[in-house]
Formats: sequence, C-alpha cells, structure tokens
Amino acid sequence: EVQLQASGGGLVQAGGSLRLSCAASGFIFDDYAIGWFRQAPGKEREGVSCISTSEGTTYYADSVKGRFTISSDNDENTVYLQMNSLKPEDTAVYSCAAVHGGSYYYASFCHPTDFASWGQGTLVTVSS
Repeated sequence: EVQLQASGGGLVQAGGSLRLSCAASGFIFDDYAIGWFRQAPGKEREGVSCISTSEGTTYYADSVKGRFTISSDNDENTVYLQMNSLKPEDTAVYSCAAVHGGSYYYASFCHPTDFASWGQGTLVTVSS
C-alpha cells in the first residue's frame, strides 16, 4: 500500500525558509512522479513542484521558480521541497502525492488530477 507522510510545515516570516519532507512507504522509487501541491483557502489546488524519481525531470510553478527546489532521495524514499524567500501568498496547505508509471510525463505537467496517491497536508503560514 502506497503511503505518503508530509511534514515540515509551520509559521515563518516573509523572506524565511522551510523544508518540507514527503516520506514514502509501500513502494520502491522506480518510475514514480512525486509532487507537491498546495491549496489556499478559497482557491483550487495547484501543482507547486513535481519530480520524476527515475528521470530526474522537474516542474516548478511560475510563482515559485527560483525560490523553491525539489529533490528526491531514492535511498530514503523521501522527496523534499526546499522553500526559500517565502511570501505571504505561499500560505497554504501543502500535500504530497505520487503516481506510478509515465513519470516523465506526469512530473512535467504536475497536474493534481493525474496523481493517484495522496498524503495528508502540512500547513505553511507565511506572515508579512
């Protein structure tokens, strides 16, 4: 059974940094796309960043390019999202999700409806 555990959220001032972790269990990191998605109150869920565990392909939403970095530790079955220069508009519940097969495609587009397995969210609050 695929299980994903997100952690690392919290309260930070604008300009600060956080690192989110998505610990995966129940599967081997072969040809999986794993992504970070966020949902702010009153808004739709959006893809923040995705990575292919086999191809290394990455995607970043325009709003986070240059500030966020996604990485995968395949030995630890964990995907990280390093978030720097945080802005109040980054405030949201961040969730990680995975999909098996076609990881290059799914990581490239990072669309939430393509991802089959979801972990619980972690709240990120950025104060101004």
